[in-house]
Formats: sequence, structure tokens, C-alpha cells
Amino acid sequence: MKLGFLVDLNLCMGCKGCEIACKVENEVPLSTWRLRVKYIDLGTFPDTRRSFTPLRCNHCESAPCERICPVSALHYLENGIVNIDSDRCIGCAGCMMACPYGAIYMDPETNTADKCTYCAHRIESGMMPACVVACPVEANIFGDLEDDHSNISLYIMEHKGAVQVRKPEKHTTPTHFYVGGGNQTLNPLAHQRIEGYNLFNDITHLDHVGDKNHGILDRFLAPFVGHDKLDNNSLIESATSEESHEQEGGH
Repeated sequence: MKLGFLVDLNLCMGCKGCEIACKVENEVPLSTWRLRVKYIDLGTFPDTRRSFTPLRCNHCESAPCERICPVSALHYLENGIVNIDSDRCIGCAGCMMACPYGAIYMDPETNTADKCTYCAHRIESGMMPACVVACPVEANIFGDLEDDHSNISLYIMEHKGAVQVRKPEKHTTPTHFYVGGGNQTLNPLAHQRIEGYNLFNDITHLDHVGDKNHGILDRFLAPFVGHDKLDNNSLIESATSEESHEQEGGH
């Protein structure tokens, strides 16, 4: 048995139900994620659309994170899942640096590495991963890649030639696949802003900073002293006047 995952990006509508189900099922802390849904905007107004891409651990057959772990906290299960043992993890973060997909995070509560495990605890009990169950459009397809009659194998054969993986140039042999969406959804470098549609397309500069008719000293003292124009001499005169007033018994 070799378990794999496939996401049909033509079906994904970006509801993030899978992302929430993953957080709840695995008690993922705030500010971290095992699964997140990325989106990009394509086209130019008014012909535009938004494309969504769920991102999780790719459970590579040649996983860099598994090789680099000095204590074998990251290890393969018999079904092909790259699992992680938090009890063995020493928090060195080597796996985080080795993963080319940014799929591993450091749990802020336990100070150990964590990631998507395809809900290995659910699979062991004969259930599907939480994200698969939560998807309302059945865009997440999970199953045995070595079984020719499994849903994922049939889906891959049906879409032969259109199946993609993230960063194939890394030669990690992911068992997580995508159908649809185009190259721009999986390759950030392929998505470029069209000239004239940048966020900061028209950058201007101030002619001057603050009131050009007043100096720094004037701006600082203006709220406290009723002078239109102040300099060092007027400041000294003001201080001398106050001292004379106190000597005369004024308050």
C-alpha cells in the first residue's frame, strides 16, 4: 500500500473547510498550520478570476526532511506516510530548512516540529483524513496509489497528462498531486503582475517634510509659547523674564 493525495483545483472553491477541519482535528495552535489554502488572482479587470490551492505536506518518496532528521523523529510508515514522532523530536528545525515546500512548522507549545500526517491516526482506525471528509465539493481525493481500482488511481488515469506536482525540479517524488489550475497556481515564479497593474504603480514624493516656513524648534515650542517666530534669543529672554518674576514674589 502507498497512500497518496490529489486535489482537483477545478473543483476547489476556497471555502477553507479543509483548513478548519485540519486545525480542529489535530489541535493545531494559532499562527501555525498543517494545511492552508492559498489563492491568486488571474487576468485583468473585468476579465478576472481567483484560483485556490490547498497546500500541505507532499509526503515525498524521497523526503529531505526524513533524511536530515538526526533522531529519526520523521520516519516512513508502511503505507508511505511521512510521519513525525513529537516525543523524539529535539526541535533542531533541520527538517523545516530541508523541506522545499515550507510544510513543516515549529509547534509553539511543545517546541517540536509538526506537519500534515494525512491524519495517520484516523487512517489507522479506518477513517479518511479530516480534510477529505470536510470538503463539500469532494475536491480532495485520497487513497492507495498501488490499487488500480482506488478513486485516486482512477482519477489520475482519467486525467493523464494533466496531473501536476509542486516543484518537480527538486526530485523529491511527491505523492501529493494536483489537477487543473494551471502552472501559475503551483509555481509562484510563473505568476507576474502585468505592467500598469502593480500595487504601487504611481509613486510620488513630497515636496518638503512638514511646514517649510518653520524650523524644528518652532514646531516643538509653538503649542506651549504664543510666539509666531522663536529663536535661541527669545528662548533666553523668556527664561530670564520668569526668573525675575519669581524673585519679585510672583507665582
